[in-house]
Amino acid sequence: MTLEKILASLDEIKDWQEETYKHLHAHPELSMQESETVKFIEETLTSYGYDTQVIGGGVVGVLVNGAGPKVLFRADIDGLPVKEETGLAYASQVEMTDKDGQTVPVMHACGHDTHITAGLGAAWALAQHKDSWSGTYIALFQPGEEIAAGAKSMLADGLVDRIPKPDVALAQHVLTTPEAGKVGSKVGPFLSSAASLKVVVKGQGAHGSMPNLSIDPIVIGSAIVSKLQSIVAREVDPFKFAVVTVGSFQAGLKANIIPDKATLLLNIRAYDEEVKEQLLAAIRRIVLAECQAGGCLEEPEISVFDNYPLTTNDAQVRARVASAFEDYLGQENVVTYDPMTASEDFSYIAQAFDIPYLYWGFGGFVAGQDVYPNHSPKFAPAIQPTLETGTKAALIAAYSYLGK
Repeated sequence: MTLEKILASLDEIKDWQEETYKHLHAHPELSMQESETVKFIEETLTSYGYDTQVIGGGVVGVLVNGAGPKVLFRADIDGLPVKEETGLAYASQVEMTDKDGQTVPVMHACGHDTHITAGLGAAWALAQHKDSWSGTYIALFQPGEEIAAGAKSMLADGLVDRIPKPDVALAQHVLTTPEAGKVGSKVGPFLSSAASLKVVVKGQGAHGSMPNLSIDPIVIGSAIVSKLQSIVAREVDPFKFAVVTVGSFQAGLKANIIPDKATLLLNIRAYDEEVKEQLLAAIRRIVLAECQAGGCLEEPEISVFDNYPLTTNDAQVRARVASAFEDYLGQENVVTYDPMTASEDFSYIAQAFDIPYLYWGFGGFVAGQDVYPNHSPKFAPAIQPTLETGTKAALIAAYSYLGK
């Protein structure tokens, strides 16, 4: 059977995919708490004939079909602590307890419900048409992408030793551009590396009328915020990309009380790991220096979390898959992206296996539709042709290696 016929056979599961998508959208789960989602995926893959394992909070299905390449396709599965405002009939009403013990609303505000549904669709098609391809297909559904924990969790639970070593790794993401029905990728750095930091400045509290008895962490924290702005402007090569953002500054509760500490939350982005390390080192230097200048009696606490690697696409893999996209989706539906400042932990998996990889995007919004960005409470991709495109793209990319 030709790939054209396999793609056409996806009509058989169109209704199932749409209902599955609505179900997943209505029942999101927080990062590293995706138990019901994992159960559903595992049962579905098993029904298709895959050998399945739950690994590090995610699930992997392996379908061995003779000799040939081994292809890993990854889909992320977690939702976000966002209260949905789409007005959809299948909008999420879910609330969960987060890692801090707080009850929060949960929404698939990044489109991972689309990724799951497309990934299952591609897995179904390959299982149904084993006579048309040869090799091993590895369907990996990863938890915790939104907190950069899922890939590491699966690797820590022995992923590398528990599944066949792939020859190539593939992944995709629904995005606001290009228009639904189209896909896009690029060679080299596509998504930036990133990290978040928590900085706790330890001062000395006092009555607001007696500032001379204090070590004011608000003043010190303000100096830190101001000085941080000089890193990109005065330390990073102007021809290299870098971002330093202070997203939160929390200190004190009353106007007449000088608090004893201030907490800052920072985020950094870079397309170069050396630049990323430069940013981290500069932040530490500035925080320590300003605390010393302010007379702090204790050193500040500086911790790094949500650490994402650079996503940089292999040129040969991109050429092969992009050519297949053009053949089966049409040249007019394949675009080249500019680098994006979002981040992903998918490449940790490819790095652990020491294999090349490709990460691409596909559009989720049709002409005339209100477009809201990923992570917005109003993020609501059009069901079609988004699901169809994501499923076909996953299948075409895998088939470009597995097809006879």
